[in-house]
Amino acid sequence: MVSGGCVGTEGGAEPEESAAVAAEEQVMPATAPARARELVVGYALTSKKAKSFLQPKLRGLARKKGIQFVAIDQKLPLSDQGPFDVILHKLTGKEWQRRLEEYRETHPEVTVLDPPGAIEHLLNRQSMLQEVSKLDLADCHGKVGVPKQLFVNTDPLSIPAAVMRAGLSLPLVAKPLVAKSHELSLAYDAASLTKLEPPLVLQEFVNHGGVLFKVYIVGDAIRVVRRFSLPNVDEGDLSNNAGVFRFPRVSCAAATAEDADLDPHVAELPPRPLLEILARELRRRLGLRLFNIDMIREHGTRDRFYVIDMNYFPAVFCL
Repeated sequence: MVSGGCVGTEGGAEPEESAAVAAEEQVMPATAPARARELVVGYALTSKKAKSFLQPKLRGLARKKGIQFVAIDQKLPLSDQGPFDVILHKLTGKEWQRRLEEYRETHPEVTVLDPPGAIEHLLNRQSMLQEVSKLDLADCHGKVGVPKQLFVNTDPLSIPAAVMRAGLSLPLVAKPLVAKSHELSLAYDAASLTKLEPPLVLQEFVNHGGVLFKVYIVGDAIRVVRRFSLPNVDEGDLSNNAGVFRFPRVSCAAATAEDADLDPHVAELPPRPLLEILARELRRRLGLRLFNIDMIREHGTRDRFYVIDMNYFPAVFCL
């Protein structure tokens, strides 16, 4: 298990180091004697993901920890490669999932980060937040919920009626059903809903002071960073705006709010005990050890939080 993570932006282990040693500590207890050989991590990533993740600093830290990263050749059977101690992957596709599941069955000694079936749960926004909605954290240093949302896979002209039946209030955030895209839209009025392109998930917009908390989870380690998000919407905005406003990359790394002069009530990080309980419960329920959650605090409150999105294996530069 991973230990020694930090909540906040100062102190504790560096995020890249947490990512480097996560695989090692998943399979080796903290008190284990020194190994005679390197721990081998086979990775199966897209070229873009491999480039962003396997930075020189990370490779250097890994070497100091006795960890070797080895690229998996997707053209060869997994059993003909290695031997691996850990397989780290972020590939999609039924064929890859089948091969990896077969490998897991015949090589139970290898730690796979993470099981394909568990990852699938986060790739579909209809099911992504179900486990969060089942949690009862009312007495855990704050309340955590999920905004009201609606899955839409119908004629766009029928969306306003569906929204009314579901009791959702405008404005609504529209997100692609498949979580490979980070683009989202904000619909201010009922007429604009007919311009959306299903399948998608509609989520009630919750005012949160324009700041979002990205909670990165690597095993037991937790780190939180602040990102700028969408600004609050008031009655005047609803009266004076119409249509669909598209936002390609909200809360990306370039939108850091760590050094911004923010209202202290908005900038205050979620309580550490709350995050620890939330992370532990989600790890257990989802069967994942390498993911992040996007979390907001309802504006005007101190302890009312919402999880609005989740991602598997976030980019290392965001950690």
